Amino acid sequence: MGKVAVSMLSSDFGHLADSCHMVNSSSAWSFHLDVMDGVFVPNISYGFPVIQAIARYAKKPMDAHLMTVEPSRYYQRYKDLGVEWLTVHFETCPHLNRDLQEIRRLGMKAGVALNPATPVSVLEQAVHYADLVLVMSVNPGFGGQVFIEESVEKINRLHGIRQEKGLSFVIQVDGGINGSNARTLYQNGADILVAGNYVFNSKDPLAAINAIT
Repeated sequence: MGKVAVSMLSSDFGHLADSCHMVNSSSAWSFHLDVMDGVFVPNISYGFPVIQAIARYAKKPMDAHLMTVEPSRYYQRYKDLGVEWLTVHFETCPHLNRDLQEIRRLGMKAGVALNPATPVSVLEQAVHYADLVLVMSVNPGFGGQVFIEESVEKINRLHGIRQEKGLSFVIQVDGGINGSNARTLYQNGADILVAGNYVFNSKDPLAAINAIT
């Protein structure tokens, strides 16, 4: 169907190496790193030391999703840690075109994320600079939330824009992903699904990843 990015936010940090080895041995596409600052979203996740620890074990790409204010202060740091895909929020980047171009200049793929209440239309002038568009299908800040059904329409609209403009950005979806909705999301244009609780709360994480790939 598509690709899976495993959200390490849902892993057991007390057994981080084991979680990394599981992802490495799976059919997953990437290690998805949810970085939260407690300002843009009402939660704090992890910072550079944890990302550095994951990087020591990761044999698949690391794609970081920055739910932070002033993300541009740290683009170089993420590059130095080995992050290959870096996604910032439209809502925190008043100069989004410049941010996406800077991320690309540093040698990373540039992504832009949209909160559930943010319409696709805001990307009209910036989507040409994006390698990835992340549709948040829950309100960012916590794992384990219920999928917002209206997200399917946003994915479909983005897919239409991609085709109309002849662009090649990938569509990533994050929040409430499971075996019941994965196929519908892929059919509507999604390329990559982010899954955390669905994977790590499963009795067989490898099988869970395969079920939504």
